[in-house]
Amino acid sequence: MSYAEELVVKHTILAVVAGSRSFGLDTDASDTDRRGVYVAPTADFWRLAKPPTHVEGPLDEQFSWEVERFCALALAGNPNLLEVLHSPVVERCTELGEELRALGPAFLSRRVHRTFGRYADRQLARAESRRERDGGPKWKHVLHLLRLLLSAEHLLRTGGMDIGVGPYRERLLAVGRGETDWDDVLAWRGELVRGVDAALEHSPLPEEPDTARVEAWLMSVRRRGLE
Repeated sequence: MSYAEELVVKHTILAVVAGSRSFGLDTDASDTDRRGVYVAPTADFWRLAKPPTHVEGPLDEQFSWEVERFCALALAGNPNLLEVLHSPVVERCTELGEELRALGPAFLSRRVHRTFGRYADRQLARAESRRERDGGPKWKHVLHLLRLLLSAEHLLRTGGMDIGVGPYRERLLAVGRGETDWDDVLAWRGELVRGVDAALEHSPLPEEPDTARVEAWLMSVRRRGLE
């Protein structure tokens, strides 16, 4: 077993199922995407060669972040990281993992309006480019840009994150199967963007995340790693 794999196997504090199976969009053909957070031993950072910030594997469709990298990306409003904290399918959660999940609200801020929106815009640009080149987009990507906008609107409007698609499951799956006209997709996307923008105006979320709280917790994790 490599050092990187050992970090995941022995030092993971939170492991969840992500992707379609956490969103409520899974079908019989869906993969099982696994995401996790590991804590490298504090003493390992004293070496010239630092622990990796992320590791792919050792299982198929598995990707994990070292806790410091995870916190930095989540504070920036990265949707993939925030979704890990709110996945309803938890496969492993240590005491530190429970602390990280409880810290979830500290990562949330109005930054998500920009980060979620940019991600959805990039997905739309790729879909339009592929449509022009190949005659059709990759519909799975179109599905997820719409799902992300639904998630962003809920988060900005309520101040809480719910990654499940709820009543939109069948409509989104129809998009994923390519059964929805492109013009209808664009119309729905435009409606969702307007909803996200409107939710921002009166959002209960703070302007910035609680970086000091997250940093204090991270420092405590490093200290406990020496004990």
